[in-house]
Amino acid sequence: MLSVVVPVFNEEDTLRELHGRLSAALPPVEAWEVVLVDDGSIDGSWELMRELAAVDVRLRLVRLSRNFGHQAAITAGLEASRGEAVVVIDADLQDPPELIPELVSRWRDGYDVVYAVRSERAGENRIRLMSISFFYKVLRRIAGNDIPANAGDFRLVSRRVVDALGTMPERARFLRGMTSWVGFRQTGVEYRRDPRYAGSSKYPPRKLLRLALDGIVSFSTVPIKLVAWLGFAIVAFCLVVLGWTLYTRFFTHSAPQGWTSLLVVVLLLGGVQLLSLGIIGQYVARIFDEVKERPLYLVAEQVETPRVELPADESAFHAAP
Repeated sequence: MLSVVVPVFNEEDTLRELHGRLSAALPPVEAWEVVLVDDGSIDGSWELMRELAAVDVRLRLVRLSRNFGHQAAITAGLEASRGEAVVVIDADLQDPPELIPELVSRWRDGYDVVYAVRSERAGENRIRLMSISFFYKVLRRIAGNDIPANAGDFRLVSRRVVDALGTMPERARFLRGMTSWVGFRQTGVEYRRDPRYAGSSKYPPRKLLRLALDGIVSFSTVPIKLVAWLGFAIVAFCLVVLGWTLYTRFFTHSAPQGWTSLLVVVLLLGGVQLLSLGIIGQYVARIFDEVKERPLYLVAEQVETPRVELPADESAFHAAP
């Protein structure tokens, strides 16, 4: 079986089109399921999902008790999936369902992770694209593992990768980085990303910044090391200023006026201390979240459908070698 996991948050206007395109892209003679995860939608998404599931037994529905976030919703879908391969795709139709057969083809070639690489991104402003490009360059340099650039959460993962992700219970989840970290054979497939089919983006700059921060803090301790080096540099600078002040006081006839330089040094040290505490606080806050061991999400309701089994000689979605 092939599973398709779709996190849904206020996507009432896209769900019918999504269902139609998924049904057309996935061959009817092969066993597949679509796991729709409602991440606390406040529009009519859940009611429409139930309506679609009533006429299509290949749809399975998971409704979270509130909005836990995009990464938690994907995690819920992965844990609910039953397929030997699992495709993650957003509900906004920026990522084309028609690419799924190609992802499956590469999985049959023996790859455990097939990520979709955005060669073009229609409908996104230049500042957003430049910011995303800069983030990936920084992350690739400091993360210690090869996270592919221009690749989002649209990807196919094998069952053993899903199981590996299930052993990683961290709360600040950055799934594209976690998928890269587990290793196994990975490859990319390029595609053109379309504008949203309807509605507005569910990833405003604030959420993008939080996701970027999760990615950096979860996969690198470089910010902490930078704080340490910055501290050494400031100490060295202050020692130089101290030496210069003592020299001019005891070995010259003019003592330093001092007000301007003193104010600059005090403000500089105060700013560095606050910045350092802020960076360290990000790591401490994540430790605080981890030690509480709260669940990543809570399920309020599920709509299950019977598993569709095909004879082995009729199903093309067999396990990759």
